Amino acid sequence: MRRFLLLLLTVLLFPAALAPAQQPAASPPPGDDPVLRARLLEFGGALANEGFRLRDSFWAGRLKAGQARRLAVNLFAGNQYWFCAAVSAPGAQPAIVLYDPQGAVVPVSTHVQEGVVAAGVTAALTGRYVVEIESASGPAADFCLLYLFK
Repeated sequence: MRRFLLLLLTVLLFPAALAPAQQPAASPPPGDDPVLRARLLEFGGALANEGFRLRDSFWAGRLKAGQARRLAVNLFAGNQYWFCAAVSAPGAQPAIVLYDPQGAVVPVSTHVQEGVVAAGVTAALTGRYVVEIESASGPAADFCLLYLFK
């Protein structure tokens, strides 16, 4: 009974003692820029009109000149894919390189606009491919990458 009364008094007199500690607001991760994502979705939106479906998520981060970031994806033979990337810094131009399951560079169709690039391919083999986004020049920039399939 004493424990109950003590607990009741604690709750009534010191409610803040039981409240969870507030976490400081976390800053968004690099590349998680809604404006950048919107620009990329607009760029890739034309592909949706051709029957391509957007993958559920996107990948984002920070890209420095001369640096490459890689993402492993599972592709299926015969399916068509478009990988689209955008960067936030003016003057930075991304490039996309695709590697097949054996590590060989896959020839892709490309479409380039200022700060945005797309690489299209029909997968010859089923397996784990590696998508590499790089920026040969320009300032460090946030990037966002998504892909579509059909």
